[in-house]
Parts: sequence; structure tokens; C-alpha cells
Amino acid sequence: MRRVIPCLDVHAGRVVKGIQFQALRDAGDPVELANIYAQQGADELVLLDVSATPEGREHALTTVQAVRRRLPIPLTVGGGVRKLGDAKALLEAGADKVAVNTAAVSRPELLGEMASEFGGQCTVLALDAARQGNGWRVVVRSGQDRLDLDVVDWAIAAVEAGAGEILLTSWDRDGTGSGYDLELLEAVCRAVGVPVIASGGAETAEHMAQALLAGADAVLAASILHDGQTTVSAIKRRLAALGMEVRL
Repeated sequence: MRRVIPCLDVHAGRVVKGIQFQALRDAGDPVELANIYAQQGADELVLLDVSATPEGREHALTTVQAVRRRLPIPLTVGGGVRKLGDAKALLEAGADKVAVNTAAVSRPELLGEMASEFGGQCTVLALDAARQGNGWRVVVRSGQDRLDLDVVDWAIAAVEAGAGEILLTSWDRDGTGSGYDLELLEAVCRAVGVPVIASGGAETAEHMAQALLAGADAVLAASILHDGQTTVSAIKRRLAALGMEVRL
């Protein structure tokens, strides 16, 4: 069964959205939006504190707790996770899975520590990718730094280290509505044996179907939901009509 997952990028307790992680605009209250998307049939929810790592602070646990109180579906939380204790705090606040990006690149052992302590199913690699030449390079610190690290190589290493799922975001497509980077998706999905969530660029259910056909286990969406262009339920009905197995 394929999953449709709304994403809440949170900054200072509010949902924000931008293009290529920049020019962030207010998109609403995270608790209110989480409740709406759950009622619309979202399979899971991702909540990312997009300013925690660049600002060098920990995740806003109060936001996670507030969302969890109203949310009846699985919740993945990321942003500001630097050590095992940060992941533990998020899980205790109500997260079902914890996503880590920058800290995992700095110290891949963190993924193994999380998997050993909480299980691989709770350990998510948030992998931001920017196209460079014929491949892609890893982007960290909410898009601020592009590393000399190949995305596919890092995906393989991260799974070997303990990541049980990959949240794969195309920096180039983020917020553009031009569709997911299907080449990127295919390359990573071929290389790893864990579920991959496609993120960055969704404008239509057709874009999502293409991502699922490219190997993704789930599709992430933000702008089209926050802006009211469509609903989770409408996306799922269209995906079902296109032959995708989704929970209606």
C-alpha cells in the first residue's frame, strides 16, 4: 500500500513554505493543519523544524507535543537532532519516527545508535539532494551547504549504518511544482533496500504516480495542500484511478 504524507515545515511554531528552502512564507498553524490532513486521510505526517539546525538549537518539543495530542496517525519529526538524546526527547514528545540529516552526515554512527536504541523503523535519513553534473550532491543545514558527497553513495552508507527509511528531497525541485526528480528517485531506490519517500516538486497526483512508479514507497506534499489546491483525499482518489494501491 502506497502512502501519501503531508509535510509541515515549521519555523518558530508556524508552518512555512518556500522555494528551494528559501523565501519562507507563513502557511498556517501546525496543529490545525495536522488535524485537517489526518481527517482528509493522510497515512502519516512529517514535521520538520527547518530552522533548528541552521540556528543551532534543539527542536521545539512543545509543537510536537501539541500536534501529537490531536494526531491519530504516525508522525515523523526532524530538525535539530544532533545526538541520541535529541531523538529520545522527540519520541517521548510523541514522534513515531525521527529524521536526521546534517548530524548523520557529520557522524553516521548516530544512525546506528538510533537504530540500536529505538529500532530501524524509527530511524529515518532525511536526504536533501542537489543536482550536479550527471549526479547529485548532499545538501545540509536546510540547504545552506552543498557537500562533496554523492547522494547515492551516502544513501547506501546510511542504510548500512542503520537508517530504516529515507526521506529524499530534491533541492532543485522543492516548491517549484515541476514534479519530482524521477532520475534521482530511481537512482536511490535502485541502490537501497529500505522504503524511500519522494519529496520536492509535487504539483499533481500524476506527479505522485510517476514517483511511485519510479520506485518510491510514499510521496510527500506540502505547498499544494497548504495552499488549498487539492486535498489528501482527492489525491488518493486520483492515484487509485491511475492504478496505484492506496488506502482510501
